[in-house]
Amino acid sequence: MEFDRKQVLIDSEGESLFLWGARQTGKSTLLKRLYPNALWFDLLLSDVFERLSKQPSILRETVLADNENRIVVIDEVQRIPELLNEVHWLITNHKVQFILSGSSPRKIIRGGSNLLGGRALRYELYPLVSSEIPEFDLLKALNNGLIPKHYLATNAKKKISAYIGNYLKDEIAAEAKIRNIQSFSRFLEAAAFSNGEMVNYANIAADCGVSPPTVKEYFQILEDTLIGRFLPSFQKKPKRRVISAPKFYFFDIGIVNYLLKRGEIQQGSEIFGNAFEHLIYQEIFAHSKYSGNEYLISYWRTASQIEVDFILGENEVAIEVKSSSNINARHLKGLKSFSEEYETKQLILVCNEPLPRLIDNVMVLPWKIFLERLWAGEII
Repeated sequence: MEFDRKQVLIDSEGESLFLWGARQTGKSTLLKRLYPNALWFDLLLSDVFERLSKQPSILRETVLADNENRIVVIDEVQRIPELLNEVHWLITNHKVQFILSGSSPRKIIRGGSNLLGGRALRYELYPLVSSEIPEFDLLKALNNGLIPKHYLATNAKKKISAYIGNYLKDEIAAEAKIRNIQSFSRFLEAAAFSNGEMVNYANIAADCGVSPPTVKEYFQILEDTLIGRFLPSFQKKPKRRVISAPKFYFFDIGIVNYLLKRGEIQQGSEIFGNAFEHLIYQEIFAHSKYSGNEYLISYWRTASQIEVDFILGENEVAIEVKSSSNINARHLKGLKSFSEEYETKQLILVCNEPLPRLIDNVMVLPWKIFLERLWAGEII
């Protein structure tokens, strides 16, 4: 199945760019569709990797010999950071347009490699979102995750197991030069228990048998390699005392399911609620980037445990996610408390009810309608 991806590289016409994204999110497929006639260097191919790693100047010589002056794609560019010096020279002296794709910018950034001095735009590709999938299946997404091959799989667990073993535990650990692979494996599982929750480094350190600074470093590795990200707390001039610790989310639901050894997710279960909130977050985050709006996403929680799941922008939109199909007044408490403190354009509760309802000043939206409005640009 071919997906119509929402990442269309807004404002990139004629510009060189980086396209980052975790492994198997579909970067190569997207770029082959967008740039079918490009001069292509795939660094996952052993012969291409060996030639260019031994002699990076071959890139320059090949590009200069290309009579068609084609766009140049380098796939998995982080594998040979030294190539970026050649890329820099070709952009500066010959105005060559490069599309540089990779699964992790960590090696380039941490190694102090050439980042092209602002000559390349930066984009990311995330797992699939609902509007990219014909006849989107919510339960399938919650169970399999939204990495394209996993979503489509009849037995996603085997594919996710291989993904975690080969990529998360081996490749990323090797890239980050982690000596104790076992402690990193335990950390991944402990971090999954913190998915969608505030991170307590000390508790996770105790579970993994390492120090809190090591746990903090491991989380930074996940962030650097695009495997997870922190959701900051909303702290704009609070009248009440608010929690400042960030939350953490893995980049895909399926990864969390496997690490937590979740069984089949069915509507009405506790794990359905956790996975459902995670999916809504993935959709909002991807929309903020793909739309070009780049709006801030945060969460709000007071010291007295009143909470709103997602605040978009400064305080333009407040969103609460509930898996219930029967919303009542107690579900609205967080949104109403937030609206008492901040002037907000929209208060939205995303749920499993069949039809929209307006309760006081809160719009109660079925998840499908919310996602349609989000991708139509009607939420923010």
